[in-house]
Amino acid sequence: MKKLLSLLVILSVSFATCVIAQEKIVRMGTEGYYPPFNYFDSAGKVKGFDIDIGNALCTEMKVKCEWVMTDWDGIIPALNSNKFDTILASMSITDKRSKVVSFTKPYYFNSIQFVAQKESGLISTMPADLKGKIVGTQSGTTEVEVLEKYFPDCELRLYQKLDDALLDMSTGRIDLAIASQLVLGKWLAKDEGKCCDFVGPSFATDGNKGTGIAVRKEDEELRKALNEAITVIMANGTYEKIRSQYFDFDIMVQPVVANEMFK
Repeated sequence: MKKLLSLLVILSVSFATCVIAQEKIVRMGTEGYYPPFNYFDSAGKVKGFDIDIGNALCTEMKVKCEWVMTDWDGIIPALNSNKFDTILASMSITDKRSKVVSFTKPYYFNSIQFVAQKESGLISTMPADLKGKIVGTQSGTTEVEVLEKYFPDCELRLYQKLDDALLDMSTGRIDLAIASQLVLGKWLAKDEGKCCDFVGPSFATDGNKGTGIAVRKEDEELRKALNEAITVIMANGTYEKIRSQYFDFDIMVQPVVANEMFK
């Protein structure tokens, strides 16, 4: 009897070990410098809207999320080099990016907007009114494409992290900064953002298709699983619960695009 019990214990432990070993891990690539979407808390743990959405999707897919941090500039090459399995870092879905990665359906829509110091006297952000102004933004973003296309007479200043652009904005080293309206709104509400305010209307980049999760072209099954999970969490209230913790308005509304704003 004792031998039988010992055998059952061994089999039970072996089965549990096998289950753990077979648990699927999905490596989620993100940046960590884009609050409130992805950022590090005081303990160095990554948090934010993107992180909560990713964890909810992993729960729905019955897999384990493993978060991998990387610089924004190299985030797509890192994905395609198998450093992680997805990019969940508030990445806009664009035709250019879709040539090298595949995207899920959007999990939110994002407008961009200019900010300037309150005493700047700036009111309009039409291209003719910003001629000669120094405008800062994060390199590798769709904002760069907007500035190059519609604001060729501005001096473009690029930063590896948006925080660095906002620091120069607050100290007057640049005249304006442009980034996500949602991100800038959170910054303006902080002490370091009290220097500045929104200028001009918000708008989206041309061909705006929302913000999605990127996967490698060959990972179609993962893309399908993510899409199904997005549909479920939007239907069962999980998405709304997460959204309400960060924003008090609907972030699934598609905004007016740049070519309509500046035509």
